[in-house]
Amino acid sequence: MEWLQTVSPVWQALFATLFTWGVTALGAALVFFFKSINKTVLNGMLGFAAGVMIAASFWSLLAPAIEMAEELGHRAWLTASIGFLSGGLFLWLVDITLPHLHMGLEKDKAEGIKTSWQRSVLLVLAITLHNIPEGLAVGVAFGGAAYNLPSASLTGAMALALGIGLQNFPEGAAVSIPLRREGFSRTKAFMYGQASGLVEPLAGVVGAFAVLSMRQLLPYALAFAAGAMIYVVVEELIPEAQHNDGGNSTNVATIGCMLGFAVMMVLDVALG
Repeated sequence: MEWLQTVSPVWQALFATLFTWGVTALGAALVFFFKSINKTVLNGMLGFAAGVMIAASFWSLLAPAIEMAEELGHRAWLTASIGFLSGGLFLWLVDITLPHLHMGLEKDKAEGIKTSWQRSVLLVLAITLHNIPEGLAVGVAFGGAAYNLPSASLTGAMALALGIGLQNFPEGAAVSIPLRREGFSRTKAFMYGQASGLVEPLAGVVGAFAVLSMRQLLPYALAFAAGAMIYVVVEELIPEAQHNDGGNSTNVATIGCMLGFAVMMVLDVALG
C-alpha cells in the first residue's frame, strides 16, 4: 500500500474505479457460462448490492461528512442535510431526463425523455445511472483522504472501493444475461454489460478533483454521494429485488440486503 500513498489522489481514484469497473465486467462475463439466471438468485444478488450501498452511504460517506463538517467549523447537521438532499435531487433530475429502462419491463415503460433508442441501450443506461454515484463516492473518498483528517483515511477509501466492487458484480450480470436471453450473442451481451460500468472511472476522477480543488466542499461532496446512492437504492435496486416470480424470492432479497449491509459495515469498521 506504500506505493499507493505516493500517488496523486486523482490517480488513486482512477485506479480504484478501474477496479470497480473490472468487477462489473467480471459479472457481465457470466453470460459466457449462463444464458439465464434464476430470479431468486438475482433478487438475492440485487438485495446484497442494495445492502452494500446503504451501509456505504452511512459508514463511508455520511458519518465522515458529519465529522468533517464539525472539524471545519460548519453546522454539521445542515451541511450533511444540504449535501444529502442535493445528491438525491441530482439523481432525480438525471432519472427523469436520461432515457432508460428497468429490468423486466417492456420498452413502453421506459423512463426519461421519450426516444426511439433500442431496448438494449435503455437497459444499459439504467445500470449506468447506478454507477454515477458509486464512482463519485469512491473519488470523493480518495480525494478526502489527501487532507489527513481523522475522519478520512486511505484505508477507508479502499474499503469503500472494495465494497462498491462487490456489489457491481451482480449489476454486470443483470445487464448481460437478460440481453443474451433477448437474442444477443454472448460477446455483444458482455460488451454491453461491461460498458455500463465505464462511467465509474470518469465519475471517480471528477469527484476526487472536485474535493481537492476546494477543501470546504468535502463534507458536502461526501453527503452528496450518499444521497445519490440512497436514491438509486430506493428507486431502483430494492424494487427490482422485490420482483417476485413466486416462492420466497422477496425473503431472499431481504436476507441478501442484510448480508450486504453487514459485509460493508465490517469492511469499513475493520479497514477504515
